[in-house]
Amino acid sequence: MTLAQTSQAPQAPDPIQVSGNATFMRGFGWINLAALAALLLNNVLVMGGGFSGPLELGSGLANSYPFWGLMLLAVVVACLYVSRTPSIGLRQDAHRINIANRYLIRACFFAVFLVGLFDSVIAFMRVEDLLTPLLGEDTAKNFSRSYFVGQYVHFPLVALGFLVAAVTRGLGFAWLAFLIVLAELAIVISRFVFSYEQALMGDLVRYWYAALFLFASAHTLLDDSHVRVDVLYAGFRDRKKGVVNGLGTILLAMTTCWTIIVIGFGHARAIINGPIANFEISQTGSAGLFIKYQMAALLGVFGVTMLIQFVSFLFEAFADYRGDPGKRETAQAAH
Repeated sequence: MTLAQTSQAPQAPDPIQVSGNATFMRGFGWINLAALAALLLNNVLVMGGGFSGPLELGSGLANSYPFWGLMLLAVVVACLYVSRTPSIGLRQDAHRINIANRYLIRACFFAVFLVGLFDSVIAFMRVEDLLTPLLGEDTAKNFSRSYFVGQYVHFPLVALGFLVAAVTRGLGFAWLAFLIVLAELAIVISRFVFSYEQALMGDLVRYWYAALFLFASAHTLLDDSHVRVDVLYAGFRDRKKGVVNGLGTILLAMTTCWTIIVIGFGHARAIINGPIANFEISQTGSAGLFIKYQMAALLGVFGVTMLIQFVSFLFEAFADYRGDPGKRETAQAAH
């Protein structure tokens, strides 16, 4: 089965009557998703307004009340949604989450593709001093400042990536892998044939490599294609597999994702927020790409998309435990 085949969106199962246990599980999952949205919104306030993140809530009530208010609102909204949609089944919820997460991953792919492509051109022109004769000395100096490139080049390209993702359904991971091969090939040819190499070339490969592995993780989980250390699991029936998947998702997977998210967005100087706020670049300076701060952001995207996908995975696991109809066939099951 090819990647294009496995990336087709599954057919939405028919709604089924939901029991009390399924309602509780839906509530748990949607509270996690709503809390994630609240934390990311609060992070905007942390970065722009000096409010408290989840790791500095003891700094004072005045700075932390947006966090608690948003979290309370998240719980209320999630509970209202679940209580007012009692006919929606676990598999139907999982299907909706898959569609939303697929779009988010697709948008991030196009964003890093566009940023890598355009920033490589800018970096090459900066290294070869081609910007000054084309744009003038003042503008050329601006393109040597990471905050200028980030605000006026990268951010519009990221927004364009989200727009492109809305009109196309291809995930593009195979194309991203192909682009990485081309970038590596360009390094080999330029180094050994023309004796020419710049730091920007290695930066581009690392940037796209990071995006490939971090973004594709959630998509791979959608098809249940991550490598399992399987001793007993393959011989279990669907009901027991559902128990194993559900417990593993809650105790191991979701806790890991929340750890990444909370530590990364814990305060304005956290390991993800800090580099983004400063538009951090590598030690190669203007000779390389201005994307080091985005490498930190990619880790945040990984945590967010994996948490979203694990909520969908949890719904599917509990539906398997209950024996609900409409089980989605994955690439792993097909093999």
